Amino acid sequence: MLGMPKKSLGVALVGTGFMGKCHAMAWNNVATVFGGARPRLELLCDANMAGAERLAEQYGFQRATDDWRAAVTDPAVDVVSITTPNGMHREMAEAAISAGKHVWLEKPMALRLEDAQSMADLAALHPNQVTMLGYNYLRSPAFQTALQIIDNGYIGTPHSFRGVYDEDYSADEHLPWSWRMTHEAGGLGALGDLGCHLVSQMLALMGPVSSLSALTSIVVPERPSSDGPKQVENEDSAMAMLRFASGATGSFATSRVARGRKCRLQWEVHGSDGSIVFDQENMNELWVCSKGEAGFTRHLTGPMQPDFGAFCPAPGHNFGFNEQKVIEARDLLVAISGEENKGPDFVQGLGIERIIHAMAGSNGHVVSLG
Repeated sequence: MLGMPKKSLGVALVGTGFMGKCHAMAWNNVATVFGGARPRLELLCDANMAGAERLAEQYGFQRATDDWRAAVTDPAVDVVSITTPNGMHREMAEAAISAGKHVWLEKPMALRLEDAQSMADLAALHPNQVTMLGYNYLRSPAFQTALQIIDNGYIGTPHSFRGVYDEDYSADEHLPWSWRMTHEAGGLGALGDLGCHLVSQMLALMGPVSSLSALTSIVVPERPSSDGPKQVENEDSAMAMLRFASGATGSFATSRVARGRKCRLQWEVHGSDGSIVFDQENMNELWVCSKGEAGFTRHLTGPMQPDFGAFCPAPGHNFGFNEQKVIEARDLLVAISGEENKGPDFVQGLGIERIIHAMAGSNGHVVSLG
C-alpha cells in the first residue's frame, strides 16, 4: 500500500494494561490489514519482570524488560509505544524522542499543561521523529465520513455543536480510591480520561475554539482505601459552553459518574442545511438530515466508507474499537515513511490539552483561547 514502510521497523511497547494490549494487537495486525513491511516486535516493558516475560510471549514480542529506559534507548527499536499511567508520559516520551525514536503515546499527553508544552517543544526540535497521540476515535469510518459530509458542504455551514462523553466506571461511591483520582499521578479526572477524546473530535468537526466557560464537580469527594477514606482531587464531571473561531457555538459535557452510560461519546453538528448525529455506543451508525427532509436517515458503516473495506468487504458487518487502533498504527507508519502525519502529533495535542486545562480552571469564568 502507498506510503507503508518497505523496511521493517522495530517496536518497543511500554505498559501492558488495557491500552498496552490494544497497541500490541494493532502492531500485530497492521501489516496484515494494510500491507507493507511487518513491524518487528522487539521489546515489551512492564514494571514486573515476570509479567513482562509472560506477556511478551503472549503478545509476540521477542524480548522483555522491566527497565523502561532500556526499552526506549534500545538500538533495535525505531518506534516506542507508551501506554503507562499519565504521570509517566512526559519523562518516557521525552527520553524516547531524545534517543531518536518515533513515539506513539496514549492520551492525555501529561499531568500538567507545562509538561505538555515541554513535550511539544522537544518534538518540534526533532522534526524527523514522528509523534502521535492515541486518539483512535478519530479513525472511525463513520467519523471520517462525517468529516467528508461537512467538507462537501452537504449540511451547509456548521453553526452549533453539542457533545457529550459519559461513562459510569466511577459512579459507585464504594469504588476504591486509586491514583487516577489524584493530581500527582492522574492529573485531570473526567476531562483527562474522557473529555479530551470529545475535544479531539470537536476540533476536527468545528475548527479552533476561541473562548469557553466551564464548571467542574467532584460528585464523590472521598473514596475508601486500605488506609481509610481518601480524598478525590480531580473532577468527576465537567460542563462547558464554547465559542469557535468560526463564530459557531458549542456545548460540552463529560462525566465518569453517569450511571448507565458505558461509552456515550455522542455529538451533533447542526448546519445551515442539515445536521449529523453520532454516538460511539452505536459506532457503526451515522444519522444525517439534510434540508427539505422530514427527519434523519440512518447510514451504516460499510466498505464505501474510509478504511472499512480493508477489514471487511461487506456492509453492515460492524467495525470495532481495536480496528480503529490498527488504522492509527497505519497512519503512524505512513507518517514515518514521509507522508502527511494525520496526528494529532504532540504540537496538535498541546492544543487539546490547552482546552481541557482551560475548562478545569475556568470556574465559570470566560477563558480566551484566541
